[in-house]
Amino acid sequence: MARLTVEDCLEVVGDSNRFNLIHLAVQRIKQHRQGEPFLVEGKNKEVVMTLREIASGKVTMENIASISSVGDDAALTQEFAATEENPA
Repeated sequence: MARLTVEDCLEVVGDSNRFNLIHLAVQRIKQHRQGEPFLVEGKNKEVVMTLREIASGKVTMENIASISSVGDDAALTQEFAATEENPA
């Protein structure tokens, strides 16, 4: 696979602000740590794989919340548990 650069990711993010890129990458890494699978193929470390997802355009600021299925399930489970503990 070709060498990945921060500039490649910044072009896709559409902003020359590196803070936005870091914020997006951190959000996606948190999703991976909750069990969300990678959207690109590779055998790199988690940070590099996340940047590859961003550079490929599969992870953007617009879709970061919608691509997490694991977090949604966890939130629903917590909400259900809270409802059982405190029925109205």
